[in-house]
Amino acid sequence: MTGPELFLVFARAQNGVIGQNGRLPWHIPADLAHFKRLTMGTPMIMGRATYDSLPGVLPGRRHIVLTRDEDWSGEDAEIAHDFDSAIHLANAARIAVIGGADVFAQAMPLARRIEMTEVHRDFEGDVTMPAPPADEWEETGRTDCPEDGNRPAYSFVTLRRRA
Repeated sequence: MTGPELFLVFARAQNGVIGQNGRLPWHIPADLAHFKRLTMGTPMIMGRATYDSLPGVLPGRRHIVLTRDEDWSGEDAEIAHDFDSAIHLANAARIAVIGGADVFAQAMPLARRIEMTEVHRDFEGDVTMPAPPADEWEETGRTDCPEDGNRPAYSFVTLRRRA
């Protein structure tokens, strides 16, 4: 594959839930720190709803927002109206795609790597995402983390596209 290394970053419950009312349905501080390490210094492509769900502009990262709304603007957001334009706008060797489900679906055929936090519990949610197909992706890294009080067990998983 030529072009930038496009990688997806997301957390997914065992029942496929990735969001509830514009937020993560769990609170795992180590996952937020992991997300920061993965995305720091990297342009991030996201949908407008994902941008709106952030606590604010995340320092040290460019925010490229995909939206069909020609009149939308956001603080420190760079705007693209289609996925190819977003990649062109990023103009970087590595680009993180951080959500939501529609943006992930557009990025999946182009992605070379997935950084997924598997949350080992079912959650209620209004946004789901299918598991990456095992015939297309190979697990190349895993760090398992145990349940801690009310926080569920989870695993940081790296997947690379099979050749």
